[in-house]
Amino acid sequence: MTSYSCCLILLLFTWNTAAYGPNQRAQKKGDIILGGLFPIHFGVAAKDQDLKSRPESVECIRYNFRGFRWLQAMIFAIEEINSSPTLLPNMTLGYRIFDTCNTVSKALEATLSFVAQNKIDSLNLDEFCNCSEHIPSTIAVVGATGSGISTAVANLLGLFYIPQVSYASSSRLLSNKNQFKSFLRTIPNDEHQATAMADIIEYFRWNWVGTIAADDDYGRPGIEKFREEAEERDICIDFSELISQYSDEEEIQQVVEVIQNSTARVIVVFSSGPDLEPLIKEIVRRNITGKIWLASEAWASSSLIAMPEFFRVIGSTIGFALKAGQIPGFREFLQKVHPKKSPNNGFAKEFWEETFNCYLPDGSKNSPASTSFHKGHEEGQGAGNGTSAFRPPCTGDENITSVETPYMDYTHLRISYNVYLAVYSIAHALQDIYTCTPGKGLFTNGSCADIKKVEAWQVLKHLRHLNFTNNMGEQVDFDEFGDLVGNYSIINWHLSPEDGSVVFEEVGHYNVYAKKGERLFINENKILWGGFSKEVPFSNCSRDCLPGTRKGIIEGEPTCCFECVDCPDGEYSDETDASACDKCPEDYWSNENHTSCIPKQIEFLAWTEPFGIALTLFAVLGIFLTSFVLGVFTKFRNTPIVKATNRELSYLLLFSLLCCFSSSLFFIGEPQNWTCRLRQPAFGISFVLCISCILVKTNRVLLVFEAKIPTSLHRKWWGLNLQFLLVFLCTFVQIVICVIWLYTAPPSSYRNHELEDEIIFITCHEGSLMALGFLIGYTCLLAAICFFFAFKSRKLPENFNEAKFITFSMLIFFIVWISFIPAYASTYGKFVSAVEVIAILAASFGLLACIFFNKVYIILFKPSRNTIEEVRCSTAAHAFKVAARATLRRSNVSRKRSNSLGGSTGSTPSSSISSKSNHEDPFPLPACAERQRQQQRGCKQKVSFGSGTVTLSLSFEEPQKNVMANRNTKRRNSLEAQNSDDSLMRHRALLPLQ
Repeated sequence: MTSYSCCLILLLFTWNTAAYGPNQRAQKKGDIILGGLFPIHFGVAAKDQDLKSRPESVECIRYNFRGFRWLQAMIFAIEEINSSPTLLPNMTLGYRIFDTCNTVSKALEATLSFVAQNKIDSLNLDEFCNCSEHIPSTIAVVGATGSGISTAVANLLGLFYIPQVSYASSSRLLSNKNQFKSFLRTIPNDEHQATAMADIIEYFRWNWVGTIAADDDYGRPGIEKFREEAEERDICIDFSELISQYSDEEEIQQVVEVIQNSTARVIVVFSSGPDLEPLIKEIVRRNITGKIWLASEAWASSSLIAMPEFFRVIGSTIGFALKAGQIPGFREFLQKVHPKKSPNNGFAKEFWEETFNCYLPDGSKNSPASTSFHKGHEEGQGAGNGTSAFRPPCTGDENITSVETPYMDYTHLRISYNVYLAVYSIAHALQDIYTCTPGKGLFTNGSCADIKKVEAWQVLKHLRHLNFTNNMGEQVDFDEFGDLVGNYSIINWHLSPEDGSVVFEEVGHYNVYAKKGERLFINENKILWGGFSKEVPFSNCSRDCLPGTRKGIIEGEPTCCFECVDCPDGEYSDETDASACDKCPEDYWSNENHTSCIPKQIEFLAWTEPFGIALTLFAVLGIFLTSFVLGVFTKFRNTPIVKATNRELSYLLLFSLLCCFSSSLFFIGEPQNWTCRLRQPAFGISFVLCISCILVKTNRVLLVFEAKIPTSLHRKWWGLNLQFLLVFLCTFVQIVICVIWLYTAPPSSYRNHELEDEIIFITCHEGSLMALGFLIGYTCLLAAICFFFAFKSRKLPENFNEAKFITFSMLIFFIVWISFIPAYASTYGKFVSAVEVIAILAASFGLLACIFFNKVYIILFKPSRNTIEEVRCSTAAHAFKVAARATLRRSNVSRKRSNSLGGSTGSTPSSSISSKSNHEDPFPLPACAERQRQQQRGCKQKVSFGSGTVTLSLSFEEPQKNVMANRNTKRRNSLEAQNSDDSLMRHRALLPLQ
C-alpha cells in the first residue's frame, strides 16, 4: 500500500512537472529553494474546451518585458546573497520560478508544484523511493503580481503555512490574517493609496468623478475604500463601472457609452494594465478626449497603456508609483542576459526572440509558425517589433542595449526593488534561523530551527518577527498584518520631445507617516494637463459658489450638484463652495457682498451730527438767554419791577432754568453709565426746582391779596425763609424719588441690537420705567398746582404775578409733556434722547419767555414804567377796586335795609362815592392816565360796578414837598383805619415796595 501511494504521488508530481517544460521555468538547485511567480505574459489565448479529448494547458500570449525584468531582479538578489560572505555563509539559495501569465489558473498550476513537493518531503518517502533527482522543498514563494492572483495563491499556500511575500499585490483584503495566514508583502496597502486619491481630488477642488475598477480582488476593495474616503470629503461619484480583460465587446461598449455621456471629467481607475487595455483602445477609437485619469499604481506606469498612440486620450493621467529603490549592479546584470549564458533561465530564449523580433531555431515551441507567437505578434507590445507572421533567425550576436524596451528601463526601479527586497527579507529570516542561539529562539522553550532541515512554517515565524536594515538604510519590519508601510510618488504623463515616448514625470509625493492634512505634496508647476496645458481642468457637477453665497440643495440630485444661494443678511461666507453661511458676531454685520463681516454702524445722538449740533445750539442759546436775564435782574435789582416780582425767588427760578437747559446736554453724546444715571435726575430735579419757585411765588402774592386783615402772623409766614423752605421741601421729594431709583434700579448704557440689524443703538436703559413715571408725574403734579394758582390769580396786578403769562407758560408745559409721552413711546434709538431734549428745551424756553421776557422788555426799553408810582398806581387801583366792591356791597345791603326801615346811608370820609343803581356785570378798571399830572396831583380814578359808579381819588405826593398834603393824607388815613377794608387797601398799596 505504501509503495502504491509513493508511486501515485510521484506520478502526480511527474504530471505536474511535465506540464512545465524546461523552457517554461527558471530553475536552479540549492540548499534552500525559493519559489517565484511572475507575469512573463499578459494573458492566455482564448480556447474553447469541448472536452472531446484530454484538456491541454492553455497557451500564454503577449510577452511582458517588465515581468521578465522582475524575474531577473529575483535571480540577481539570490546570486548576490549566494556570493555574500556574511549573509547565509556556506548556504546556497536555489529558485524555481514560473510564469503566471497574469491569470489565476496558471498561478495555481505553479503553486501546486510548490505544495506537491513540500507534501512529498513531509511524507519522508526517500527510504521507499530512489529519487536521485530530488529537489528540496520550497520554503517561501516570492509573488504574485495581481491581488486577485495572490488571493488564490495565498489561500492554497496558507493551508501548508508556506510564506508568500508579494511584491505588487496591494489589495487591503490580503491584510486579513484570519484568511491569509502566510501572506506578507513589500508593497503598501491599497488603503493608503485610496486615501491619497481622495486627497488629490480634494486638493484640486474636484467633486464630480467617475470610477472604474477591475472586477477582481484588487479593483473592487480599492474602489470601495475610495468611495468611503470620497464620501467623507463630499466628493460625488457620477458612475461606477467594473471591467476585465476578458469582458466581451458589448460590455466594453456600454462602459465607454457611460464615460462619453458623463459630465464628470475625472475618472478614478483601480485596475491593472491588462484589464484596462481593452477599454482604453475603445476610447481611443472613439476619440473621447478631455478626461483626467487618476491611476492606481498597478497601471500608472504600465507599458500596455503608456503608449504614444494613446496619449491624446489619456495624456492628462496622474498616477501613483511606488517609491523607487536602488539596486547596485542591476543594470549590468540586465545587460548580460543571453540565452546561451542563462542556462537556468528558460524564459531567456523567448525574451531574446521578442526583443529582436527573430527566432532561435533550436526549439519548436517558439518557432515562427507557432500559433502563440503569431497571436502575440498581433496584440501589441508583447508581440515584438515586427509585423510579419514569420521572423528571421537570430544570430545570437544582437546587442541588448541597442533596442529600447521596458526591460531596460531601470531609471525608476519600483516593482523590481520590491522583488529585490522580498528576496532579502526571506534571506534575513533564514539568517536569523542560521544565527539563532538555543534558549533565545522563537519556538517552544526558546528552541531554534535547524537551518539544514528548515521548514516553511519556521521561516514564516521568523518573517513575522523580522527586523533588518536594507541597502538604502531603511528599516524593514512587517506589521501585524504582514504589510510594509511605504510612501508613494505622484507621477504625471508627459510626451518626450526627443522620441515621442511617454515619460513619467514625478510631480509630488504622498507621505503616509505625516500628520493628516500634511501628507500630500504636489508641485503644480510640473503638471501638464493633456500634455501641454497648465490650467487645472474643471470637474464639478456645479460651478463654484463664490464667496458670499452658499450651496443650496437641488432636490433629486447628488449633494455635489447644487445651486448657489446668496447668504442672508447678517451671515457671510469667505470661501468658495461654502456649505453654509456663518453668522456674523453680535457687533458685526455682513457687508454688501456677504463676503465678510464689518462692524455694525453705531448710532446715538452725537455731538457732531446736524441734529445734535442743532439741539446743542438751542441749549446753549437757552443758557445764554437765561444768563442774560439773570444779569439784567442783578443789575436792576433795586428797581420796582424786580422788587415787585420777589427778587430772591426770581434769582432761584433763573438758576433752575439754567439747570434745565444744562440738563439737556446730558442727553447728547455717547451714553455712558454715569451720564445715564445723571441725566434723568438732573432733568427732574431742575424742573421741580423751577416749578416750585413759580408755585411759591404765585401762591405768596395770592395769599397776600386775599388776606382780610394783615397781621404779624401773615408777615411771618410770608417771609423769605418760609418761601425757600417750601421750595426745598418740594424739591426734596423729587430728590428722594431719584435716590430710590438710583439705588434700586440704576440706569445704564445699553447696546441695542434688536431694533435694526445693521445698527447698534447705544441708548440708556432706564432701569425702571415706573421710577421715570414717578419723576415726570411728580413734576407734572406741581405744574398742575401751579397752573391752578396762576389761573386763580389771573386778575391780580400784572406787576406782581403776571398771571396770564404764567398760565400760558403752564399750558405750554402741559402741552409739551403730554405730547412727549406718545412720542417717547413710539420712537427708538437716538430719537428717544432727541425727543426728551426737545421737550426739555421747549418747556424751558416757554417758562423763560412767558415769565421774564416782558419784564426785561420793560426794564430795558420802557424804563418809564419801572417806577414806584407806576407800581403803586397799579397796585392801589387794584386795591381800591376790591374795596369799592366791598363798599358797594355794603351800600346795597344798607339801601335794602333803608327801603325796609326808611333810613338813609352816607358816604365814607375818605372818598366820595356816587352810585347809580343798575344790574350789569362789572368790567375792568382802566389804567392811570396822564402820569405827569398824577405825579403832581395824585391819582384819581372812576370805577364802574354793576350796581353803580365809584370815584376814587389817591394822592402820592412827597411829604417834603407839601406838608399840608401829608396832613390831609394822615387825616384821611386815620379815618380809613376805622374801616377794615380801607386798612387792607392801604396795606396792599404799600406792599410792593416793602
